[in-house]
Amino acid sequence: MDVNIGGTAGDPESPAPTAGEFPVSEAQFDQLFPNRNPFYTYAGLVEALSAYPEFTNAGDEATQQREAAAFIANVAHETGDLLYVVEQNQANYPHYCDPNQSYGCPAGNDQYYGRGPVQLSWNFNYKAAGDALGIDLLNNPNLVATDPAVAWKTGLWYWNTQNGPGTMTAHAAMVNGAGFGETIRSINGSLECNGGNPGQVQSRVDNYLEVTGLLGVDPGGNLYC
Repeated sequence: MDVNIGGTAGDPESPAPTAGEFPVSEAQFDQLFPNRNPFYTYAGLVEALSAYPEFTNAGDEATQQREAAAFIANVAHETGDLLYVVEQNQANYPHYCDPNQSYGCPAGNDQYYGRGPVQLSWNFNYKAAGDALGIDLLNNPNLVATDPAVAWKTGLWYWNTQNGPGTMTAHAAMVNGAGFGETIRSINGSLECNGGNPGQVQSRVDNYLEVTGLLGVDPGGNLYC
């Protein structure tokens, strides 16, 4: 799939890639997630791209396709193929308020549970994501479950800026050739990698291979963590 508009790759007259293009088309998105929650709109995803223009815009076309596939694969795993907007185990909800943070939990101690495509949780993550995106998520955490573009933006915030339990962001892993396995490490490596939960890792890898197969791009190496 050609994701450049005008010119050819490497052509100095080609315009620089701009946010708003995404290597997975709306038709492919619909094919991957026929039963998704209507909240997870393709339009919301495209709108969110402007927050991180480097996402799926770095490297050659294959690199861009692999990064899109890796993001979609991990998001699918986190949300049951985009079925869940919020964390299902409500018993966990009060656990995500870290009282040691100076700003506390102004929306309520039980309001920082997992929401959105990467299940953003904890008051400090809502604060950090909101600060980065220019959205007051600390006081309005439910925006992540009611505004599709905000939800996708929080997923892109984590993907592009957070190492998590890994040593690099998921974006860096795909752009620098570290491979899909390193994106798993960045998202949930402390629980899944190094033999922690091989079934969960395999689920993510299977998702990735499905999307790269749909895009017709080589998945690259280092699929596991």
